[in-house]
Amino acid sequence: MFDIGVNLTSTQFANDRDKVVKRAKDAGVTGLLLTGTNALESQQAQSLAARRPGYCWSTAGVHPHHAGEWSAETEATLRRLAISEQVVAIGECGLDFYRNIASPEQQAFAFSAQLELAAELSMPLFLHCRDAHERFISLLTPWLPSLPGAVVHCFTGTRDELEACLHAGLYVGITGWVCDERRGGALRELMPLIPADRLLLETDAPYLLPRDLRPRPTSRRNEPCFLPHIVQQVAGLRGEDSHALAKQCDRNARRLFRLEESVAEQGITQSF
Repeated sequence: MFDIGVNLTSTQFANDRDKVVKRAKDAGVTGLLLTGTNALESQQAQSLAARRPGYCWSTAGVHPHHAGEWSAETEATLRRLAISEQVVAIGECGLDFYRNIASPEQQAFAFSAQLELAAELSMPLFLHCRDAHERFISLLTPWLPSLPGAVVHCFTGTRDELEACLHAGLYVGITGWVCDERRGGALRELMPLIPADRLLLETDAPYLLPRDLRPRPTSRRNEPCFLPHIVQQVAGLRGEDSHALAKQCDRNARRLFRLEESVAEQGITQSF
């Protein structure tokens, strides 16, 4: 049960990061991938992962919201981070036309630069796409033959978009969005359509606290220790055993990010 999306650099975790990681371990989470969203946070994520070898890894990239910050210096920073043993993917990168905090042109430029970097370094991609599917796929597709793999993080798209991502050979990251019967209804219906060997699970902590989590945390802050709840919900929607799904998703994450075998292969004993 590997959490592929944890924003541990968030200031929401400033006072208790070690406790957050310990709670994740105690809950049966077998590994964490810490998300880098700009040059500074990518450095911070790598540093945090280095303090927890064998349990935490990180990504290095520029989120579309930060695309306007892209520069030669940014690229040099990501390139330097990418050679460290903790950094196992380029990203979070992609397109977000929902908010357009950076212009579409800036987003496309930064995304294309990171696609080229990942291909050059033969590294997997940690992708972001919101309300930008057609442009996203058009920029990504030419690079796919040169990439070892990629995951669309926090997928919330349509059935047609899911099928296009699967056709492109992408892994699909699912968050607690599926635990929201209001906003996540359409996504819940898609869970059985994701092949077992292409499914990854994540909390996107501290964001996207599962709406149906009980008891509900008073802070409303999501944590990786809540991943078992997401596993349960996704397993139920797929008609699968939650323990088997947890182990499968752990294997998928370690295959994509080229990590060592985990204790999940020896059997997950944590009850959830």
